[in-house]
Amino acid sequence: MIKKILSTPFQEVDIDKLAIGDIIYLNGCLVTCRDDVHQRLIKQNKQLPVDLDSMAIFHAGPIMQEIPGKEGKYRVVSIGPTTSMRMEKYEKEFIHKTGVKIIIGKGGMGKDTAKGCQQYKAIHTVFPGGCAVLAADCVEEVKAVEWLDLGMPEAMWVMQVKEFGPLIVSIDTRGNNLFEKNKKEFNIRKDAVVEEICQYVDYLE
Repeated sequence: MIKKILSTPFQEVDIDKLAIGDIIYLNGCLVTCRDDVHQRLIKQNKQLPVDLDSMAIFHAGPIMQEIPGKEGKYRVVSIGPTTSMRMEKYEKEFIHKTGVKIIIGKGGMGKDTAKGCQQYKAIHTVFPGGCAVLAADCVEEVKAVEWLDLGMPEAMWVMQVKEFGPLIVSIDTRGNNLFEKNKKEFNIRKDAVVEEICQYVDYLE
């Protein structure tokens, strides 16, 4: 199996080839953007200090450690994904305003994000939960930090990464949603299993 590695800045043609369920890895620039960053851009209409056009963002709140003897320079201790659905109400407009192409997080996202991915040619991907140290190992360098006044978890950490992943495509540029697709399939399977079990199980009313 060929390892799919994409590098920043992303080309639309490479993003458009991907489908839900595909597994990819990233090289290049990755920026953490979670709740407060989304709110500052969309709700407070503040300009982002980092250009995200054709780039990737990570819904994550990392643990960083300042490097001794190097003021303002950090290394990543741990960087696990946070729940993407918290950004659902902002994500479509965020994609539109920034031109971001790859969103990384935990769990699925909803209809508005799927519409945004379809309209503006972006994808949402899932990084496996519980692998925060593995993710940290993929970071070659912390290039900069912006909006540190928000606190360590909410700041924008600009990182250089190598083969960051695995990332599972959960929403593609056609608006297909892996989590919604799986829910439908699992419910069909569940109904059949429940029906079979009920033949052998009784309960008091």
